[in-house]
Amino acid sequence: MKDTFFYKFIARPFVWFWFTLLYGCKVVGKENIPKTGPILVVGNHKHIMDQCGPIISTKRVLHYMAKKEYFDGKFAWFFKVMGCISVNRSIKDKAAKEKAISVLEDGGAIGLFPEGTRNRTKEVLLPFKFGAVSMAKKTDAYLVPFSITGDYKFRSKNLVYTFGKPFKVTD
Repeated sequence: MKDTFFYKFIARPFVWFWFTLLYGCKVVGKENIPKTGPILVVGNHKHIMDQCGPIISTKRVLHYMAKKEYFDGKFAWFFKVMGCISVNRSIKDKAAKEKAISVLEDGGAIGLFPEGTRNRTKEVLLPFKFGAVSMAKKTDAYLVPFSITGDYKFRSKNLVYTFGKPFKVTD
């Protein structure tokens, strides 16, 4: 998948403006996101807007893995031009994994939430799916962990995205 003009020059600035205006979020450790090479940006998932923090934290195009239902509605065009990869979560979606691996083999960046869905429980994290680790191992990509704390209330200024040091999967 190629980096898109729409993503870099329209969508990312739009997301940055509105997301920071609405939530006044703080980003910690964005220098930990490698500027080149294959990476998987992985974090906890608690809100529909969670992908915005990583998008505004790097100039790299993040190809998010997104549930296929997003590609069935009237906003399907948006997910396509953003370079998202459709995932059928009801099966082991090999086609989606192959597309993501192709992006990584080309030195690209994948964004995903290892919990596989939004966490609407009181638990800190849901059990992780194995896909991120598997793809990182197969492509020698770095995993870049991040955490989201705070809330998505208008101008709360307590919403924080914290990026950890990238690491590779070993045996």
